[in-house]
Amino acid sequence: MNFKVVEKFISINGEGRLSGKLATFIRFAGCNLNCDYCDTKWANKQEVKYELMTEYNIYSYIKETGIKNVTLTGGEPLLQKGIFDLLKILSTDNNIYVEIETNGSIDLSKFLIDKNPPSFTMDYKLQGSGMENFMLTSNFNYLGKNDVVKFVVSSLNDLERAKEIIYKYKLIEKTNVYLSPVFGKISPEIIVEFMKTNRLNDITFQIQIHKVIWNPNKRGV
Repeated sequence: MNFKVVEKFISINGEGRLSGKLATFIRFAGCNLNCDYCDTKWANKQEVKYELMTEYNIYSYIKETGIKNVTLTGGEPLLQKGIFDLLKILSTDNNIYVEIETNGSIDLSKFLIDKNPPSFTMDYKLQGSGMENFMLTSNFNYLGKNDVVKFVVSSLNDLERAKEIIYKYKLIEKTNVYLSPVFGKISPEIIVEFMKTNRLNDITFQIQIHKVIWNPNKRGV
């Protein structure tokens, strides 16, 4: 199976449970959503340049990097035809840890693996993204303590909606919950004050630290 890979590189995880830790990133082309704040729209264009790689090519590249953590991202990686075959190959190697960044609109039940499964970071799209109608709340049933639900917020309305979803589906009891600002749209202080006011225990605030270290528009980081 050939996969459309638009980027592959080593960097630190800019967000999530492994924030600040080294990871090998594999970025796939294409997405089924069009979020207003998307910072990788270039990877979703029809004319984007990509490298065709088989699942074995990808696995070989990952091993050559010598980096334990692997982040599959996009675009939307779970849209890739044959992605389950890649996940099965990666799951046979207990020396790597695979994280999948997914946009919340793809049924996760199709990608569950029994032994050495990947973790999911599900980005629940709020009103500010323009894509909330595409969210599959049924995915919350498949997330556990090694996974993450991330809410990227751009306004107080987004924060209120995130709080509603968190409590309605009892996400704190199931998985790890993160709040993150849309870069340049909302002050981090506003989010933290909202957390304090609403006593949002066991929820993690995070900033995309790769955008602090490098130019926010820089690729391959």
